[in-house]
Amino acid sequence: MARPTIWIPRRLSDATLERAQATYECVINWEDGLSSADDIVAMSAQVDGIIPCHSELFTAEVAARLDPRLKIIANHSVGVDHCDLPALRSRGIAVTNTPDVLSDATAEIAMLLMLGAARRAVEGDRLVRTGAWNFWSPSFMVGKQVTGARLGIIGMGRVGRAFADKARGFGMDIHYYNRTRLNPDQEQGATYCDSIESLLPVADFLSLHCPSTPETEGLMNAQRFDQLPDGAVFVNTARGALVDETAMLGALETGKLSAAGLDCFASEPGGNPEFADRENIFMLPHIGSATRKTRDAMGFRALDNLDAFFRGDVPKDLL
Repeated sequence: MARPTIWIPRRLSDATLERAQATYECVINWEDGLSSADDIVAMSAQVDGIIPCHSELFTAEVAARLDPRLKIIANHSVGVDHCDLPALRSRGIAVTNTPDVLSDATAEIAMLLMLGAARRAVEGDRLVRTGAWNFWSPSFMVGKQVTGARLGIIGMGRVGRAFADKARGFGMDIHYYNRTRLNPDQEQGATYCDSIESLLPVADFLSLHCPSTPETEGLMNAQRFDQLPDGAVFVNTARGALVDETAMLGALETGKLSAAGLDCFASEPGGNPEFADRENIFMLPHIGSATRKTRDAMGFRALDNLDAFFRGDVPKDLL
């Protein structure tokens, strides 16, 4: 029996590629460039499955043009906002993702961003790096203390809970909003808020960990930023579409936000050029899951889903 053929449109970890080639006929984009809609459609006639990242866009228009040969899209990501799920399902294409395996790595980045934003890391790095550090006083580089502060989390899924665990090490008072309240074992003493509006006024620090959906697009808008305490710190490691970036800039201008830490943006790659000269925005280029351990785990989880599908089982992460 011929081995299924899969397309890997981005350069995944070496361990993932080695395992994939041992099991499947593979078409691998070794140059790691982006693929257009036409590229995706053309490849769908040549393969049985695809392991895409969030950089490959499966819109309704693309889904309508996919070749019937393609049977499964095993995403190398947790988020699937790059996939029009109803359109793909209507074509009989299975879609999976990779939950569980990147929670800690992403939570680490959220902690880095929160600390860096609160303690003015961008400004401090510039001063030392450029030789401009020639002064000290008790009022120099005073930031916002994390230890003991109130942390608001929107989205208490795997990543949100992993971030809360790490924040407890700083003695933070954790409040959260989630579509459903967690059980007491998962809450671990966190305070549940039954609406975003009831969470925001108590959040000295606010971190987003919810998925990007049509309902959550622009979730943090001017009205909601205005409900935060003055001088709050805002962190986003989820998706850029959750945030009205103009409203966030406005909140930074007025002092409603003292700082922001961002790993994702409305436009990627590239980010928002209006952020570039603002030292109270600590930014990273969407690297929340970028550790060797996590990249291997994500690749293996995608391959586990492919293996299950092609042997006739229901993949563990079928959406």
